[in-house]
Order: sequence, then structure tokens, then C-alpha cells
Amino acid sequence: MGGLTMFSLDRWQEIFSTLRAHKLRTALTSLSVAWGIFMLVLLLGAGRGLSNGVQDDFKDDAVNSLWIFGGRSSVAFKGLAPGRETRMRNADYERLRTNQAGVEHITSRFRVGDPMVSFRDKTSAFDIRATHPDHVYLEMTQMLDGRFINQRDLDEKRKVTAIGVGVRDFLFGETNPLGEYIAIGGMNYRIVGVFSDEGGEGEEQKLYIPITTAQATHGASDRAHRIMFTVDEATTVEESEAIEEEVRQAFAARHEFDPTDRQALRIRNNVEAFSRIQQVFSVLEIFVWFISAGTIIAGIVGVSNIMLISVKERTKEIGVRKALGATPGSIVAMVVQEAVFITAIAGYLGLVAGVLALEGVASAMPDNQWLANPSVDFRVAINATVLLIVCGALAGFFPARRAARVSPIVALRDE
Repeated sequence: MGGLTMFSLDRWQEIFSTLRAHKLRTALTSLSVAWGIFMLVLLLGAGRGLSNGVQDDFKDDAVNSLWIFGGRSSVAFKGLAPGRETRMRNADYERLRTNQAGVEHITSRFRVGDPMVSFRDKTSAFDIRATHPDHVYLEMTQMLDGRFINQRDLDEKRKVTAIGVGVRDFLFGETNPLGEYIAIGGMNYRIVGVFSDEGGEGEEQKLYIPITTAQATHGASDRAHRIMFTVDEATTVEESEAIEEEVRQAFAARHEFDPTDRQALRIRNNVEAFSRIQQVFSVLEIFVWFISAGTIIAGIVGVSNIMLISVKERTKEIGVRKALGATPGSIVAMVVQEAVFITAIAGYLGLVAGVLALEGVASAMPDNQWLANPSVDFRVAINATVLLIVCGALAGFFPARRAARVSPIVALRDE
């Protein structure tokens, strides 16, 4: 027996015979290992899916941006009654563009609505946004053909438009639309560009026109529904909050509302929001790893206990083997090989089951906003499986070594 190696057919036959003789024990050991890897893959995949979902939500907007929305005052101020609307104007945009420190790219936006858009026999309602050239930096717009709105378009109040790929596909199919005229709310606009947007299909169903054109054709003179600007990417949360407060104070002075009234002017600070989300997911990642580590440890403990019982039950068998000339090394190798075999097969099955479960979730919810592409880093999963196999080997090694050192006479006497 001392000449047996890990590739010996006789040894494998002995291992399979032992596993068949103790089916329940083998099943419980395998289940503890497989469950540990399965839960690890599932938890890590779900955590990544949640993170992807939230990050996708920010893909559409620059994370280093602040968005300003008009509101209504909720408290009286200098004799003025509450409930007054804060209406943003072109002058607010100009003052921010020229006077506000920290502003990198800035745009205001006027929402036209969802008028009918048509080209020949194709007609549908699309969202029309009137804006400035810098809007491409706020919405992460990527031009595929032609150009976006430029300053000359605004200065001359041109009837031009940049359309999303979704609009292009609906109206023109495979035809290049640049230079073509489409009717927007009954007025003809020339297409100067086609864009895509990381925000997905919803953003690509929109059209952009010069804000001055929209204000002139819709009798809004100088009205803006929101103003957005980016700050330097190195700007800290504290610095962005200071800029936010400066903006609020400036608007409060111009529009006469209490600077502490958050209902009069709403500001969405994406720098702060993205930082907060990152902190949440850092904590979530630690929590997932903590739970995953618990499942791995549970698997290791399960293997250790089962192997301890297995060696204890086979004490007499070990005594017989030693009496027949088996070396302590061959006995230890046999038990370790059995432990490694069980943990390797069970770990692989748990890994496959976890990946299949994630694939099933991804297929069942392909467009889910909060769980996007749940997946797991295979290196992490495989490393965890290898760790379990090593621990399984150690779980078999120590009790087997202790049993192998026992005298054959003592082992044969031990029931």
C-alpha cells in the first residue's frame, strides 16, 4: 500500500467505495461546500448588479454637475407671501456663466414638450429639448454624425436640430438624415446631427434645438426651466457644496426669497449624490464580503467536522491497514485525497449553480433599473473554491495524521 499514489486506480476505487458506503455523510459534506460557493457567487453577483444599476443611472448625467430647478417659496420673505414661483431667466444663466467661480460647462434648458415630429409618411411624438451647445457635456451626449447645436444657431435663432438615433431609426431607417428637413410641431427644422447617449434608448428618442429658437417660437421670450453646469472633476464634495450655497444665495438675492428656503430653489448636486452612492456601495461591498466569508467558513467547518467523524469511524480500518504494512503517509494521503475530491467536485457544482442562477436573474430582468448585469469576477469565485479545497485538504490531513500515529493494536481495540 505504501506504493499507492494519487493517480492509483486502486486508491480511487477505495475512495469511491467509501463515499458510496457513507452516502448521507458525503451528501452533507458536499452540500455544505456547494452551498458556501453558491451563496458567495450569488451575493457577489447581486452586489455587482446593484452597483451596475446605480452607476447606469448616473451614466446619463455628468457626475461632476449641479442642476438648478425653479420652485415655489414656502415661507414669507420681506413682506412677500409664500407660494411665489421662482422663474429662471436667460439673465440667471448669463450671470452664472460669467460670475460664478468653479463653473466649467454651463447650459440652460427649455422644455418644449412632446409635439408631433414627422418626415413624409412617418409621424410620432418625441420629447424636444431646447438648450445651449455645452449641453453635450451635461448629458454625456455622443455625436455619431454631423454636429450638435452651436452658438451661431443660438445667435441667429436657426431652425436646426440634432436628433437621437432612436428618432433617426424611426423616421429614416438606414438613410442618412443629415441635411433633411423634418416638421416639429408644424415648423420645418433642418437636421444637423445624430447623437447617441449612454443613458440608453429613452435619451436617444429626443431631439435638441437651439434654446433661443424655442423661446422665440413658443412666446417664452427668455424663460428657462432649468440651468445645469459642471465643475472640475477634481472638485470635492465640500467644494461643490460651497458652490451650491453661493448659487443659492445669488438666486435668493435676485428672486427675493429666503436663502434657507429649499422649496424656493431646488439644486441637485451630483457630486455629493455620486459620492454618497459610492460610500453606500463601499459599505455594501464590505457587508457582502462579510456574509460571503461566513458562508465559506461554514463550508470549511462542515468539511472539518465531517472529516473528523470520518476518520474517527475508520480508526479500526486504519489499524488494519497499518497492521498489513500501510505507512502513515499513505493513510494520510488517502484521507486527504478523499477530502480534496469532495470539496473540488462540490465547489465546482456550487460555482456552476451560482453562475446559472445569476444568468437566470439577468435573463428574467433584462431591463431592470436596479439590477443591471449581475455577474461575478471569476477570479474571486475560483480563488474561493481553491481556498475551500485547500481547507478541505487540511481538514482531512490533521485528523488523519493523528489517527495514523496511533499504534495498530490501539486502533484495532478502539471501537
